[in-house]
Amino acid sequence: MPAANSQPRRARSGPRRDEAARLAVLHAADDLLVEHGFGALTIEAIARRAGVAKQTIYRWWPSKVEILLDTLIEDSDKILPVPTEKPTAESIRDYLHGFARFLTRDPAGKVLLALIAEAQHDPDTAKSLHTRYLGPRRQQERDMLARGIDAGEISPTLGPDATIDALVGPIVYCALTGSSIPHGLVDTLVEDLLRPRSD
Repeated sequence: MPAANSQPRRARSGPRRDEAARLAVLHAADDLLVEHGFGALTIEAIARRAGVAKQTIYRWWPSKVEILLDTLIEDSDKILPVPTEKPTAESIRDYLHGFARFLTRDPAGKVLLALIAEAQHDPDTAKSLHTRYLGPRRQQERDMLARGIDAGEISPTLGPDATIDALVGPIVYCALTGSSIPHGLVDTLVEDLLRPRSD
């Protein structure tokens, strides 16, 4: 007979996630994407690699795109946070160099490139990518530029959105086409687009 003050063990139900299983799914999706590409990535393969039931994954995520977005968001926040201190041209340059490394060397960067490519012909992927990742990160980057302008550290000649496009666009294009990203590219973009001009 159980002690009077013992508490019954509460059964798990609904969408509550076991953190170890959640991380196993995210890591499995990340690894399999790098190994086999987006087209060959399946929920079945993710479940096998993560050691969880396929039904468990479907209970937590509606599609492999949403799994990859969770991976991308978490890894970006850790590996490539948008600077929140008073930005300078130098700190923005460092952020862009980090972005170039992220796209070309980090598995999460491969996830971003795969989702960008998939978004070109899948409207649902495009919507999720913009809503969950690109939109929020662009707002952070826009705020970063606004703080730099207010502090007199940078004076871009273009508007905020056009400046962001001009800074990150060439980097993303190089990565998407498999080209190397010249170190001097970022430096040139920063000098041309952000540096205060004395004339």
